[in-house]
Amino acid sequence: MATKHIKVTINGRVQEVLVDSTWTLLETLRDHLGLTGTPEGCSNGNCGACTVLMDGTTACSCLVLAAEADGREVTTVEGLEVGGRLSPVQDAFVKEGGLQCGFCTPGFLVSTTFLLDSNPKPSEEEIRLNLAGNLCRCTGYDKIVRAVQRAAGT
Repeated sequence: MATKHIKVTINGRVQEVLVDSTWTLLETLRDHLGLTGTPEGCSNGNCGACTVLMDGTTACSCLVLAAEADGREVTTVEGLEVGGRLSPVQDAFVKEGGLQCGFCTPGFLVSTTFLLDSNPKPSEEEIRLNLAGNLCRCTGYDKIVRAVQRAAGT
């Protein structure tokens, strides 16, 4: 197994890590950097639970090799807080009950953050389309959509 030394900015902090060529970004975040807020769901990119921002766009961290993150900027759910407080997106999810078991929540929070950064006032259709890559088995999506609408101020 080959290894590579990578330098990646994670949640605003530069990290230098020696990674195995087979490690995913998800594995590196959770098992080697202790950032366990990003859960491992399906491990094949279908559920969206492990969604992170990479250079400002969403990515399923289970599908990205850690070596591919070299020189990139990654934001995990831990990086969404603002000044030690919940971000407006996180706060809206709490207030609207857009989470139940919580397993899928990190992916929804990251995807919603991406959506609102690129489209601050999305329609319900745009919200549902943007979140189509994130699966939830508990909420039925209505509370999640309402949470996104609250975060958007619509």
